[in-house]
Amino acid sequence: MAAPNSPSHSDTLPTRRIAGIDAFRGFVMLLMMAEVLHLAQVSENVPTSGFWQVAAFHQTHVPWTGCSLHDLIQPAFSFLVGVALPFSIASRRRRDQSVAAMTGHAAWRAVALVLLGVLLRSLHREQTYWTFEDTLSQIGLGYLPLFLLGLAAPWMAYAAFTLIVVGYWTAFVLYPLPPEGFDFTTVGVPADWPHHAEGLAAHFNKNANLATAFDRWFLNLFPREDPFEFHRGAYATLSFIPTLATMILGLIAGRWLQRHPGGGEIGETAPTVMLLSRLVVGGGVCLAIGWGLEAADLCPIVKRIWTPAWVFWSGGWCLLMLAGFYGVCDLIGFVAWAWPLRVIGANSIVAYVIAHLWEDFFSRLFTTHFGNAVFVTLGGLEYEPLVRGIAVLACYFGVLWWMWSRRVFVKI
Repeated sequence: MAAPNSPSHSDTLPTRRIAGIDAFRGFVMLLMMAEVLHLAQVSENVPTSGFWQVAAFHQTHVPWTGCSLHDLIQPAFSFLVGVALPFSIASRRRRDQSVAAMTGHAAWRAVALVLLGVLLRSLHREQTYWTFEDTLSQIGLGYLPLFLLGLAAPWMAYAAFTLIVVGYWTAFVLYPLPPEGFDFTTVGVPADWPHHAEGLAAHFNKNANLATAFDRWFLNLFPREDPFEFHRGAYATLSFIPTLATMILGLIAGRWLQRHPGGGEIGETAPTVMLLSRLVVGGGVCLAIGWGLEAADLCPIVKRIWTPAWVFWSGGWCLLMLAGFYGVCDLIGFVAWAWPLRVIGANSIVAYVIAHLWEDFFSRLFTTHFGNAVFVTLGGLEYEPLVRGIAVLACYFGVLWWMWSRRVFVKI
C-alpha cells in the first residue's frame, strides 16, 4: 500500500530522491500526529499565556473563514499527492508498465482510499457510516482523474485546474439562496453566527449552499442510522472537486521538480534556483488571488467546503512550504536535520492510521503501568495533557522508526 500522499512509494524507496518533498510530507504528518499534545486544553489550563493561545489556535480549525496551520494539513496532504504523481508515473514507465496496468492500479488505489476513509469513520458506530468528506475519501474520489491528467500533456493540467475553480464557483453562485428570513438554526447554524456573508459570497454560507443540498440527496441513498440533514462542521462530499484542483497544483509543482538536477526523473534539468523561484512566485500569486477573491466578496476563504478561494489560499501556502523545504534540503543541501521528518513521511499511511486509532491505546498503556501521577509530577496539572501527549507522540515515532530501520514501507 503506497501512502495516499506518496504514490512514488510504489517501489522500495528509490536511491535518488528530492529530500525537500520527503521532509515536507513528514512535516504534514507530524502536524497531524501532534494533535495528541492537546494544546487547546493546555491553553485553557493556562489562560494568561499568549504563547499557548497562539499554539492552540494553530492546532484547531477556524470556525469558518480564514486559516490556521491546522487547516493546512488536509490541503497539504492533497497537494503532495499531486507532487509525487509524476515521479510515480516515471518510475512505472521505467519498469515498462503499460498505460492500462497503471490506470488499473490507479483505479484500485482510488477505491481503496475511499473505502479506508469510510472504514475509519465507521469505527465505534452501529453500522457503516457512509460519508465521504474525510481526507482519504476526498483524495480517493479525485485520484483517478488526477492520474489521467498525469498521463496527459502538461497544458491539460492548467486547463483542468481553471475549469474546476471557475466551474465550481459558478455552480455555487447559480444555486439559489435560501428564502428571506430563513432560520439557519434548522441547519445547525447558531442564531448569533457571525460569519454570514452577503452578496455573491452568501452562496457559500454554512449549510445553505449547493454542497449541503447535494449531500442531503446523495448521502441518504446509503443505509443510515438516521436520515442525513446536514453536517455540523459543514464538510461536504462535493469538496473532492476543488480538492482535485489542489492536487493538480501539486501535479504542476511535481512536474517542475522533475527537472531537479541529479534527482529528477527526466533528462532535461533546470537550475535549483529557478525551480525554487517558480515555487515561490507560484505561491505568492495563489495567495494574492485567494485574498483578492475574498476581499472583493466574490468568494470567502473557507476550508470546510473547500471554496475556490480556499484552493488558491491553501495552495499558495503549500507551494511556499514546499519551496522552503526544497530550498533548505536540496538547494542549500542541509538535509540531516530533516531525518525524523523523512522517517515519518516514509510511512505516511501508517502515520495516518496511527494518529486516528492509537492515542487511546498508548494513553491507557501509560496509565496502566505508570498511573496519571507521573505526568502530573513532570508537568503539573496545567501541563499534564502536554506531557502525556509528548509520551504518546514518542511512541508513534518509535513505531515508524522501527519500520524505517527494517525498510518496511506500507503502500496502497
